[in-house]
Amino acid sequence: MYTVTVVRSFIAQHFLTVPDPGPEGEVHSHHFRAEVELAGDELNEYDYLVDIDEVEAALDAIEARYADETLNALPEFEGYNPSVERFARVVHERIADGIDAAGVDRLTVTMWEDDVANAAFTAAP
Repeated sequence: MYTVTVVRSFIAQHFLTVPDPGPEGEVHSHHFRAEVELAGDELNEYDYLVDIDEVEAALDAIEARYADETLNALPEFEGYNPSVERFARVVHERIADGIDAAGVDRLTVTMWEDDVANAAFTAAP
């Protein structure tokens, strides 16, 4: 199986909305790092699994959407706790919609919220 991974970093804010979130219930920033991993068994006629430029363009859109924003204020988080797990799924959906993933069997988005903690969401694109 082939894999291609592209990474992007940006700063965004959020606050958790679960009962008794402690200090995480106050607006705070994270230096998020989005890792987008695409996997598939076959390369296309150009010997690509996916065009890395397309993935970078999709990440440009992710960065433009979320950098310096408070996640809680965005419609895609309405009614949800804006956890790093939820953020991984939201980014996954946007990446899947933003690329030609014809040969991709699995798309994993891992969102790092700091140097030691991350969450990932994996599904077919």
